[in-house]
Amino acid sequence: MFKGTFTALITPFCGKKLDTAAFEKIMNFQIDGGVDGVVINGTTGESPNIKEREIEEMFEIASGLRRDKKSGVKIIIGTGANSTEDASKKTAHALKLSPDGFLVVTPYYNKPTQAGLYEHYKTVAAHAGETAVILYNVPGRTGCNMLAETVEKLSHIENIAAVKEASANLTQISEIYIKACSKSKKGFSLLSGDDGLTLPILSVGGAGVISVTANIAPKLVKKCVNDFMAGDTVSARETHDRLFELHNAMFVESNPIPVKTAAAMMGLCSEEFRLPLTLMTDANRKKMMSVLEKYKLI
Repeated sequence: MFKGTFTALITPFCGKKLDTAAFEKIMNFQIDGGVDGVVINGTTGESPNIKEREIEEMFEIASGLRRDKKSGVKIIIGTGANSTEDASKKTAHALKLSPDGFLVVTPYYNKPTQAGLYEHYKTVAAHAGETAVILYNVPGRTGCNMLAETVEKLSHIENIAAVKEASANLTQISEIYIKACSKSKKGFSLLSGDDGLTLPILSVGGAGVISVTANIAPKLVKKCVNDFMAGDTVSARETHDRLFELHNAMFVESNPIPVKTAAAMMGLCSEEFRLPLTLMTDANRKKMMSVLEKYKLI
């Protein structure tokens, strides 16, 4: 079962190349922050612009640090694509690295039917061997919403283990928990894909979060999740309230522009993106700096 706090990692660049030294710094920060897992090559990692070799390099660094620091952090690789064939090939290629799971986003632009979504994931899962697959529903980016009935049907496939839900629809999210998670014998889990809604999602059966904000505040994000899971809902709500402004700051422009800008201000990486992503506007940079100072992150 996937549960706890997982960080959707940024991908650091320097001179248009992967910045391996910065990625090592980022991974150390995450492991020291106590997160339960990390995602390499997710949306926050600028996945459309990442090469296979760069994924391999990041995985090698992450797994090496996990070993050296005797950490139990899980390492998940994003292998989604809007072509079922491409997603299957990416998954089969990454399988050679032996990750703890694959994060697979719903096909974007194609706008498949629910039947198409089922066949897409069934096919990709067949290329994942025995490695767990996490479904990822984010209609705001893909133009495609995966319904609870489809998630429930997919949850019966042996190696499909969880869903990352970023629909922002708490009615749908509740329905997913009731239909796919509550009676699951294998522990199929529901993960928040929206930092600002993590606490509400936990309250309707969520098991954790795949977080953007955890890139810069892993301990605080983890505290919110852990306190809720331990039954201390008052402390969890207080931490949620404390994180609220920081969560909002991470989405003043398209993700991952704000979070990478924040990480650069904190000295974790360079402020470099691959087109079509560009630098944050001056006005938003000033706001970001003010928020980070308020949270004592810089």
